[in-house]
Amino acid sequence: MVDNAGSHSARTVGNDADTGKTLQDPSPERFEAVVQSISDGVMTVDREWRITCFNRAAEKITGFGRSEVLGRFCHEVLRPDLCRDACPVRHTLESGRPISGLVLYITDAQDRKVPVSVSTALYRDRQGRLRGGVETFRDLRQIEALKKRVEESYTSRDIVTRNSRIRELLSLLPVVAESGSTVLITGETGTGKELFARSIHNLSPQKNGPFVAVNCACFPETLVESELFGHEKGAFTGADRAKPGRFARAEGGTLFLDEVGNLPLSTQAKLLRVLQNKTYELLGGTKPVETNARLLTATNQNLASMVEDGTFRRDLYYRINVLELNLPPLRDRPEDTLPLIQYFINQLALVHEKPVRGVTPEALRVLMAHDYPGNIRELENIIEHGFVLTRGRLIDVGDLPRRLARADRLEIPIGSLEDCERRVILAALERNGWSRIATAQELGIHKTTLFRKMRRLGIQPPDDNARTTAKDPSP
Repeated sequence: MVDNAGSHSARTVGNDADTGKTLQDPSPERFEAVVQSISDGVMTVDREWRITCFNRAAEKITGFGRSEVLGRFCHEVLRPDLCRDACPVRHTLESGRPISGLVLYITDAQDRKVPVSVSTALYRDRQGRLRGGVETFRDLRQIEALKKRVEESYTSRDIVTRNSRIRELLSLLPVVAESGSTVLITGETGTGKELFARSIHNLSPQKNGPFVAVNCACFPETLVESELFGHEKGAFTGADRAKPGRFARAEGGTLFLDEVGNLPLSTQAKLLRVLQNKTYELLGGTKPVETNARLLTATNQNLASMVEDGTFRRDLYYRINVLELNLPPLRDRPEDTLPLIQYFINQLALVHEKPVRGVTPEALRVLMAHDYPGNIRELENIIEHGFVLTRGRLIDVGDLPRRLARADRLEIPIGSLEDCERRVILAALERNGWSRIATAQELGIHKTTLFRKMRRLGIQPPDDNARTTAKDPSP
């Protein structure tokens, strides 16, 4: 049954458009059935912004049960990315104006950001007295996942990590993006260098311009200059028409040169002139062309060693290395393996509408034992392989690539996802001297979420630390 506030809303009267007669008040049971049948999340709040109604779709989207949220402030439950004073329900209650189709992010029970489309309205009783507000929210995760597959418009929200070093780099991205300086992103293949580059672009003043990515290792030396700077008609055999290069395509936006260490020395000299003068010449051209594209670069090579060997220009190295972001390999951030596994499964489930929700403990043992020389990209491919082959709701060992089977022989205890989560949390607590606030900050979760997980996993602080953590607020 709905609560009192919901019942008041149900008793609001209206007029039949055809007969002009007043419609009969629907019963609370009928109102309950209607609200629960809606596929969008429905939430009502009273005039103090406390939740009075929460339907099944809202439970599914947020991960919170109805009994957990009734009577709580809506901003405590949804934790939208808008501040409290700008929340949609508050705006509608205070201004009397409804909101329709506002896209924002809420935070679910697992501290995941969920994109939703929000609409709000007032509701009154049959005497016309204001009782509170109604908010409906539509889950946009599937739409966003499909959009990203097409546009690859990833942002820092999509960088899944519990690693303190990666979180430190993420905190720097807004400043780096705003600076306009050239950035060199270093790290092994598959560590997410392009994702960081896209995040910098999407946080920068050039975010409305194009993002053009070029893998310098994919072009032969004879074609790389043409690809970067373009060419005039007749510049070389087969150039039967003029063609703009990647710098022209990135005008007003960002040009990302991946594997910049593979550029030949002659092209390095021309790239240096672009950085110095903000101009370049088309291959076969005679007039300089101005460019305002911002340059981001990345490499999996040691450019400093290449400078000493004479295979990379020293002056160019200093030009592109104004700001350096070094991404650690996945083997040095094992705490990220489990959340990345679940993230990839969730993304695949949204795109393919296949009810796969995780991996078996045996498959998890194999995945946790692997050292991932291909880093995050390799893990993503492994999970997609298992996702495609599995016929159940969990990816099993037999669904994984055969080359991982040898890991099954390693002496690693079989455990559940909860076992792995418990080990990660325990390790973080020990690193932070059992300070739960510091641990929550390192893991990137809210402190109340950490308290809830500790209770669920049976994690208790040592007796000699119980008093020292008393300053941490209780759940």
